[in-house]
Amino acid sequence: MTFIQVMCGVGSSLMVTPVLMFILCIIFVGSLGKSFGIRRLYVNFLLKIFEYGRVNIETAKKSRYAEVGATETDDDSSATPQIPIAEKVMANGNGFLGKTQSNGNHLISRDPLILAPDAEYQSTKKELQRKISSSDGEISDEFNPENEEKNFEFNLENCLDYVKAGMEAIIEDDVTSRFEAEELKNWNLLTRTNRHYEFISWRLTVIWMCGFFVRYAVLMPLRVLICFFGVMWLVVCTALVGSLPDNEFKRWTVPPILRHCFSILASSVSTVITYHNEENRPVNGICVANHTSPIDALVLMHDNCYSLIGQRHGGFLGVLQRALARASPHIWFERAEAKDRLAVAQRLRHHVSNPRNPPILIFPEGTCINNTSVMQFKKGSFEVGGVIYPVAIKYDARFGDAFWNSSRYSMMQYLYMMMTSWAIVCDVWYLPPMFRQEGESAIDFANRVKSVIAKQGGLVDLMWDGQLKRMKPKKEWREKQQEEFTKRLKGE
Repeated sequence: MTFIQVMCGVGSSLMVTPVLMFILCIIFVGSLGKSFGIRRLYVNFLLKIFEYGRVNIETAKKSRYAEVGATETDDDSSATPQIPIAEKVMANGNGFLGKTQSNGNHLISRDPLILAPDAEYQSTKKELQRKISSSDGEISDEFNPENEEKNFEFNLENCLDYVKAGMEAIIEDDVTSRFEAEELKNWNLLTRTNRHYEFISWRLTVIWMCGFFVRYAVLMPLRVLICFFGVMWLVVCTALVGSLPDNEFKRWTVPPILRHCFSILASSVSTVITYHNEENRPVNGICVANHTSPIDALVLMHDNCYSLIGQRHGGFLGVLQRALARASPHIWFERAEAKDRLAVAQRLRHHVSNPRNPPILIFPEGTCINNTSVMQFKKGSFEVGGVIYPVAIKYDARFGDAFWNSSRYSMMQYLYMMMTSWAIVCDVWYLPPMFRQEGESAIDFANRVKSVIAKQGGLVDLMWDGQLKRMKPKKEWREKQQEEFTKRLKGE
């Protein structure tokens, strides 16, 4: 028995050794910011699997419709095939139902001039007038200021626009849908985006079971080990760098070390990142980007060194924040402390005024959006002055939804979802630097930067405040709508 136990121990150690060597090889290559190209081959292979699944699903649906049509024909020769209600309604990743057109666009078409925030109302109205005049050659009667007083009389029908906008908001408003998982056109073989397709055919069932085994038995343990090593290595490296005196050598050492550490962390979630227009990479000043998840910082720090600003967290994120603060200047604040916000603005100006500091990375939305749109940018970072470097980040939701719904999932739950996704695939566009124009307000500058990011990333440009995720609409917005409605009744 002793001999057998010894041989089993030797055999198991021989099996573990190649695994450890493979993990160390991945960590070493990732730490250098290099890649064997395996992840891109893996992503391309997944696309073929998804396409094969789509074909199987469509074939099974056609067979089902044909069976339903044959049954209806047997009962009544004049009857037409009835498509099940479940097939007319598509479910998104969180199980909520919403009727959509065949192209994926929502059926509701809103008037952006109704129920719009105060700060955006007039500018949006002028923009629509300009677009209408440029497309039609003249301003239509609906928006023509000269005819506005003639058309607006005290009629009961004047309130119908608000009634319509209210009903649309009840059915599906512009805000809450931005805090749910992005709806996929095709199923990506994940149960969290399940539409009950895994048992639609035996071929798809086999593929889904194999994918489940690969994600939970192979990828997840490997990613957890790499992530654990990456966090520990980040803590050690930042502690060593933080112990150095504050001089040119330290400032020269920090950027490559942080890129090295974040490259390892990026490997833990199988990131495949494509950077565009690298000649516009930020070198100082302020870098602003749309916000989807904490991974945004990892995606950008993988390619460049930034100082970070944001809400102070506890738990896992708190460990990373404290580690980063040892090595380089960062600004962490409490969201609920108004006095601290004034100190944050002052510290931000002080940071930007020093050209030796790295560019500071800011997510002006203040909360995570589901990567389908860009919401209102806070004006604080645009009042500081200096250069603004816009960056657009667009994730490919087919491989995994990077959006963090902090109201529903804790940080550990979110990490679990990332570790069990297929991969994190995204594109990053570095846009040309922008400056505040003479006479331009901070709000207008923020909106101009926001529109550039939305256009480049293929995102919907929304005027609403992302903090509506946590709070009720402001009283001033309701009062503004009441004033506008009163003016319309008076014909002003």
